[in-house]
Amino acid sequence: MTADLSDVGQRARRRVAYRLLPFVFLIYVVNYIDRVNVSFANLRMSADLGFSDRVYGLGVGMFYVTYVLFEIPGAIIAERWSARKWIARIMISWGIVTALTGFVHTAGQFYAARFLLGVAESSFFPAMIVYLTHWFRLRERGRAIACLYSAVPAASLIGSPLAGWLLGVNWPWLAGWRWLFILEGFPAIALGIVTIFYLTDWPAQAGWLPQAERDWLVNELQAELAAKKTVHNYTVVDVFRERRILVLTLAYLLAMTGYLGNVYWIPTFVKRLSGFSNQTVTSLLLIPALMGVGGMLINGWHSDKTNERLWHTGIPLVVAGLMFFLSTLTRHDMTLTIAFLLLGSGFLFAYFPTFWAIPTTVLSEAAAAASFGLINSIGQLGGFAGNYAIGFLNDRTHSLTASFAFIALVYVAAGSLILGLRVRDPASVFHRSN
Repeated sequence: MTADLSDVGQRARRRVAYRLLPFVFLIYVVNYIDRVNVSFANLRMSADLGFSDRVYGLGVGMFYVTYVLFEIPGAIIAERWSARKWIARIMISWGIVTALTGFVHTAGQFYAARFLLGVAESSFFPAMIVYLTHWFRLRERGRAIACLYSAVPAASLIGSPLAGWLLGVNWPWLAGWRWLFILEGFPAIALGIVTIFYLTDWPAQAGWLPQAERDWLVNELQAELAAKKTVHNYTVVDVFRERRILVLTLAYLLAMTGYLGNVYWIPTFVKRLSGFSNQTVTSLLLIPALMGVGGMLINGWHSDKTNERLWHTGIPLVVAGLMFFLSTLTRHDMTLTIAFLLLGSGFLFAYFPTFWAIPTTVLSEAAAAASFGLINSIGQLGGFAGNYAIGFLNDRTHSLTASFAFIALVYVAAGSLILGLRVRDPASVFHRSN
């Protein structure tokens, strides 16, 4: 397609990427730090408050009970009203709740804080995906989502040493783990306010794009949408009947059951296996974070280059599952077990950006937004199931081996489901016809 190679197109794509991707990366870093800071706080919190593993696991899981309630309507609001305003509202409210979490004293208060955080943050991620679909074509979406999702491991690069430092402070009146929540809530509030003024909802409204570049981008996105509708013009109701979307939803539920279980427990896993100090534990967790940044960007880039999504999504899941399975065989060798845990946690990150490019090869507009909400809302229930299951297994078996086997099983099952799908990318049809 000649427009693809035009100077106008190249300039438009570059200008959009440079303006939007660093900012969405930044706000997702802040979001993820606030989401998982409880895992680092728990290196001291449960001991200070007398929580068992089951109490902590249930409290972490409470976030996901309410998180799922507004995923689908929130994603549709972002599509049909204003992704910019909806994202800003979410950020300000979750920042307030995060700061207040630093003042909990009982299990009931902990459950309530996590419950309210789920309400505040619900639909943030699908709203971000919806926003990117407004600005990036199908053939560039894998890389755009990879840039967004690379914020997850990048957040660990920032959050791990920050948590290690804050857990060691002895400021007046409050323990370090309380300051962890309080101080990490304020950046979300500030960035939420900035979001209102910095982001632009649609290319047609982008005064910062020259007219020729704005017209080129609008025409490209509209042409792709028209090409997709010639294959099948899905409605929101059709999302709930589309077999491939339902399979993706199940696969994501399984993957997130393992991932969200591991992400909230891995500091505790490493601490119990090694007996290392809190600072050493948080330093070791930089390893999967660094792997994740590289894996996401490379996998997203290669997926876009080859126009292939399923293998780029399924293989990282299967490899991560294999690493956790190997950790069950080396439980008497602390070094090997921790190595397999860190490798499995790092390999997994690569699947995220390519996974979220798959629904947009099938659906568009409100239907695609609804699919993001459906998949993410059901998948986030894995945060409740995974954390409660790991807490239960730890208390019941007095060992971590059963938890490692559980995580390995759900990863391999998720990868197998995705590798069994058959999806044709309409972008390939569109670009061949042009």
